Amino acid sequence: MGGEGLMAPRTEPARPEPPAAAVNPPPLSAPLAWLQWWQQLALSPVRQARLADLALRNACRMTAACLEPLSGGDGKRPATRPASNDRRFQGPAWQQWPFNAYALGFSLQQAWWQEATRPLPGLPRRARHLVEFGTRQMLDAMSPANFPSTNPDVLSATIREGGANLLRGGAHLLDDLHRHQRRLPPAGAEAFRVGDTVATTPGRVVFRNRLIELIQYSPKTPAVMAEPVLIVPAWIMKYYILDLSPENSLVDWLVRQGHTVFMVSWLNPDARDRHLSLDDYLSCGLYAALDTVGATVPGRPVHTVGYCLGGTLLAIGAAAMARDGVERIGSLSLFAAQTDFSQPGELGLFIDEAQLRWLEREMQRTGYLDTRQMAGAFALLRAGDLVWTRAVREYLLGQREPLIDLMAWNADGTRMPARMHGEYLRALYQRNDLAHGRLLAGGRPVSMADIRTPVFMVATVADHVAPWQSVYQLHRLTDAEVTFVLTTGGHNAGVVNPPQAPGANARRHYQIATRPAGDPASTLDPQRWRDTTPSSAGSWWTPWQAWLARHGSGEVEPPALGHDGLDYGRAPGSYVRRP
Repeated sequence: MGGEGLMAPRTEPARPEPPAAAVNPPPLSAPLAWLQWWQQLALSPVRQARLADLALRNACRMTAACLEPLSGGDGKRPATRPASNDRRFQGPAWQQWPFNAYALGFSLQQAWWQEATRPLPGLPRRARHLVEFGTRQMLDAMSPANFPSTNPDVLSATIREGGANLLRGGAHLLDDLHRHQRRLPPAGAEAFRVGDTVATTPGRVVFRNRLIELIQYSPKTPAVMAEPVLIVPAWIMKYYILDLSPENSLVDWLVRQGHTVFMVSWLNPDARDRHLSLDDYLSCGLYAALDTVGATVPGRPVHTVGYCLGGTLLAIGAAAMARDGVERIGSLSLFAAQTDFSQPGELGLFIDEAQLRWLEREMQRTGYLDTRQMAGAFALLRAGDLVWTRAVREYLLGQREPLIDLMAWNADGTRMPARMHGEYLRALYQRNDLAHGRLLAGGRPVSMADIRTPVFMVATVADHVAPWQSVYQLHRLTDAEVTFVLTTGGHNAGVVNPPQAPGANARRHYQIATRPAGDPASTLDPQRWRDTTPSSAGSWWTPWQAWLARHGSGEVEPPALGHDGLDYGRAPGSYVRRP
């Protein structure tokens, strides 16, 4: 199951730029959705009357709010308080007139659009979700917090500093535009150098082919757990999300708990890798890594760990090995990884036939999906926080928040090979082949029902990439023992969740429950699971490590680094450093 055919490492000249061909126009999915919404609204006099009545009531309330100071009011009565708890308007200055009236007007506008985009007879569900998404983007852009003349905090800072905040903000904007144009990392990223301040856990690269480097980390305890841990991160990101600064490193923490840890470091592909397929990532990634782990720690089942897309690949590989009677995996841990894409969240709005055809034409032209295209899509999912709040802070208030290791990592993006990414989007996102037992691995279909190894799943409450309800669906696809954890945080911050020092203010919480093997009838509805499962303070890393220990066979002497004298240099290796 090794990586024959991709074994030879390649020399790396500068990445070729996309050819200067004309860019294909984007699909018209969103405009067509708006047209469908408008047509159905025009055919619904009841909804029109309801919206007209709501608009009239909102206008009366706004008129009262605007006239209140003329009547001797202090501008703090309920009439001028926003109808929502929008955290953009929580500061004390927003409670004063006229700024509370601005916030109220925005809140009322949100309420009107919420009513307008409720389900309409005859309006397809996807069209409604596209309209809701577009409405949120529009409202986020129009927020009074985004403009100097209607944001009291910006006005106060401008008066207090004589406009120096705007000068600093302008300099920040010009610097960011320059960095974006030159494809440079964000300001402050230079403090997080791979191998120096992040990805610093000691180890060696013990295997390399054209697609992966495999890192084995040096032991830090006199005895180690008998079963090694193999981590398969997503290739949509660089692996050191799990080996950030030492205090935030899952890898370092696992090694200190006495585990022998191996990490897959994926190649950052370019146009020459356009023909790499999902099967290549399986055979030359997962299987090749398992071959090396098995040769280094022979005779032991492997605790396999997959994060995000790496978890999806790991689940596919585990199902394929179970199908073929190959017993190499001792346990399966999946972090924010989907196996059923029937509920993909708002990312699914970017994936329909028209958009896939457009994207495939673009990838055919370049050979890959560029990291900036993915970053833009992810930013739209949380535009209020990732775009507008940041713009106000840095460009209007002139405040540059110091970059942290997680933010620096997030800016160190990767590309997706054209063939693999097209297969992934069509087979998983569009057709949901894995959940329906139709996905081909090695030329034959795989079924999650074949998996019998214990599964530990982690999902995060605020995940916009892999919604927790979607991650939860693995309960329905396998009869294996499943331990499910729902933790606070998002797709990245919920996973990078180290145990806090004793006495620290524990802001993290998690819920955990185990469904026994062979008992699918005990699977609860996701929301009922959340409502009935008790919550615990702290990090889920601790119960996960205890789970690994329970599914192990004790301690042994640490194994040697690598096998047969193979050594490709010190961790973090060379693939992770390639831009």
